[in-house]
Amino acid sequence: MILVKRLLRLQTNPLRNHLQKSLRNVQSNRHFVYGNGESRKGFSVKNYGGVSWGCNAIYRDTAVDNLVVVDYAMQGEVYDNDYPKNHKCWFTDWNPIPSDPFMIDTFTKDFDDNKIFEYGFDYGTCVINGSHPQVVEQKVNEIKDDFPHLDKNDLQLKMNKDLGLHIIYDNPQVDKIESISDPRNWCAGSTAVHLACQNGAEEVYMFGFDLSTYNDNINNIYKGSKNYLPETAKGFNAANWRSQLYITFNEYSKVKFKWVGNDFRYINNSKIMDCKNVELLTYDNIGDIR
Repeated sequence: MILVKRLLRLQTNPLRNHLQKSLRNVQSNRHFVYGNGESRKGFSVKNYGGVSWGCNAIYRDTAVDNLVVVDYAMQGEVYDNDYPKNHKCWFTDWNPIPSDPFMIDTFTKDFDDNKIFEYGFDYGTCVINGSHPQVVEQKVNEIKDDFPHLDKNDLQLKMNKDLGLHIIYDNPQVDKIESISDPRNWCAGSTAVHLACQNGAEEVYMFGFDLSTYNDNINNIYKGSKNYLPETAKGFNAANWRSQLYITFNEYSKVKFKWVGNDFRYINNSKIMDCKNVELLTYDNIGDIR
């Protein structure tokens, strides 16, 4: 009986409860964002007592607290695998509408049947997004006119990745999906970092944010797999990614960002190096993050 009373006093001790609450707060303010650059191969994806964020196909290998998906075809894949039923997801342009046949026909009439992709089961609402082939071709030509040195075939590979109409029949009673309202038109990794900050992060660890140049080979763990570019594709110009991250670093100047990687040559001479709240770490000197 005495032992029971002592245990009860220990469990209801105000100081102990305060310390436990403080520890939980510290952990929830530390966020871990995983991009899909190849530098993170072999590194264990966890939340390390904090909050984890991942991008696109990372769900194939492990669950994260928040999955960010900005490409429509990948959203369809994630949805078809029932991932949003049990895990929080953030999707671009996630705006459900009634799945009325007449409404759907107004979207599908301009697309060939082989360019219409449907996912899920009809529960009365759906989300429709996509890119028309003619519009994509026009964009490719415009980019080629502005940047003649770019390879048109490679441009088409990149622009065609989301080609077609993607119709996801959602189940709002079950799905754990939030629509990304801000930022818009960013890559998944930069979007995930910004969302982490929006959701209370005070310290953000970034993994797999390798960046690249157009002259490099594509740098992505999932290259060559479904809904990804082939292994023969060229890399991306990292200027947009640097700009997006720079905006976040400045907007959230009180947040500490720890960028973990093995090669920082694509940011060493950029304005990101002027951000006092950004620390560059290698996987060898990351320290104990548990």
